[in-house]
Amino acid sequence: MEITTPGEENWDMVIEARSNLFQLRLRDVWHYRDLLVLLVRRDFVSFYKQTVLGPIWFFVQPLITTLTYTLVFGRLAGIKTDNLPAPLFYMAGIMAWNYFSECLVKTSTVFRDNAHIFGKVYFPRLIMPLSIVISNLVRFAVQALLFFGMMAFFAIKGDHFHVTAYALLFPVLVFQMALLGLGTGMIVSAMTNRYRDLALLIAFATQLLMYSTTVVYPLSKVPSSIRWLIEANPLTSSIEALRLGFLGAGTFSWGSFGIGLVVTFVLALFGIVIFNKVERNFIDTV
Repeated sequence: MEITTPGEENWDMVIEARSNLFQLRLRDVWHYRDLLVLLVRRDFVSFYKQTVLGPIWFFVQPLITTLTYTLVFGRLAGIKTDNLPAPLFYMAGIMAWNYFSECLVKTSTVFRDNAHIFGKVYFPRLIMPLSIVISNLVRFAVQALLFFGMMAFFAIKGDHFHVTAYALLFPVLVFQMALLGLGTGMIVSAMTNRYRDLALLIAFATQLLMYSTTVVYPLSKVPSSIRWLIEANPLTSSIEALRLGFLGAGTFSWGSFGIGLVVTFVLALFGIVIFNKVERNFIDTV
């Protein structure tokens, strides 16, 4: 506090009630950026603190999943992969899907998981879901390095794939996946705050949702009668663009991509608004 004149006070911060739902106070989030960094570090350290392999799990989990999908969907089910090496095809989808699903699942229970903190000290509650998105971004970056390493391995082997100009969309695709996971997760968190049963269903529902995207199959192999349903998922265009950019094969439409971006921004905005509404009195129902 800085005293300017007798009887007049100049406070650095004033905490007051929001006057409307669209008063998001994103500037407060920036003021608490040090707390955001601390929470990201906490998530990273606490998750692997008592594990034997530590951060190596970043590599082990996607590798095992890729090998499993290659065997089950590629060899046993015989699903084509647009003439791409099957491990690269599945790794691209797994990398993108893991980031989105982790953001969604962990954000969906943010009120329940952090009630002991929210009830004791003030800080912008939006910090918590943002820390989840950023900490998962670290995992995504490690898995992306693994993907690029696999690309180098298959290139040395002489397998047919190539990088295209669509690879320049990579930062946009990552940003879209982050926003989609954040917005959807905050919407679900508002519901799970009051209806605990939904928290038990969200992980199962997320697994089912994976099959409505092109994680384990290419869009080109989807029957035309249901292709519109798969394309309606904003993640479909992101995964197809990712494969087209780094592997040179994929079914990409600027129209579907643009619609996906619009849907993503709408969900993110709605998620922030509903999150801010619920956090006012969630402590009474959590």
